[in-house]
Amino acid sequence: MRQNKAYAKFNSRYDDVLTGRKWWSRLYLKWIWKVNESLIAKEVLEMLPDDFQGEILDVPIGTAVFTAEKYKNMHRTKILGVDFSQEMLDIANERILHKEIKNLKLQHGDVCELAFEDERFDIVFSMNGVHAFLPQKHKAFYEMYRVLKPGGLFLGSFYIRGERGITDWFVRNIFNKMGVFTPPHFTKEEAFDVLKALYGENVEVKNHSSILIFKCVK
Repeated sequence: MRQNKAYAKFNSRYDDVLTGRKWWSRLYLKWIWKVNESLIAKEVLEMLPDDFQGEILDVPIGTAVFTAEKYKNMHRTKILGVDFSQEMLDIANERILHKEIKNLKLQHGDVCELAFEDERFDIVFSMNGVHAFLPQKHKAFYEMYRVLKPGGLFLGSFYIRGERGITDWFVRNIFNKMGVFTPPHFTKEEAFDVLKALYGENVEVKNHSSILIFKCVK
């Protein structure tokens, strides 16, 4: 599958790009996205309390570059990380072993066909993933809704178009063609409508430039 192959080529630089730990990645985040991805990740992760008790589905977990340390401190929580890219999972597994994280398990899977029963998870967490999902984004949203318990939280962030022209150009002409992002992409209003169709009035959204942060209650 094209997307999976794209991430196989990209994964060696994936963490550098997201964290801005290289000079070129800091320039990329500032010029193209006008955001500090680490600060956005911190804001999103703060929605997960360290003392939470229950089970979390993280999809796609990617390399767990932002989440590993957080999950290590959530001692009362069981986390299952799912990703379609085996290469990403391999890097995440190395990180889990290195940090000796006992409460995080990994599983290869497709967000459009989640292999879990209805209403299993207390929280579904999806950070920086929706824009990478295949074109069936509505199906992915429904699947994440399906496996979430009543009263459960759906949290995360993803790219939205229409907020910053240079970002949209870069996504359209570079990331989409590489297969790292997959259109169609939502505007802020479209994303809100998609979430509202599933979660009713229990939807909160905000954005930093082209990154939408969301919190929904089922």
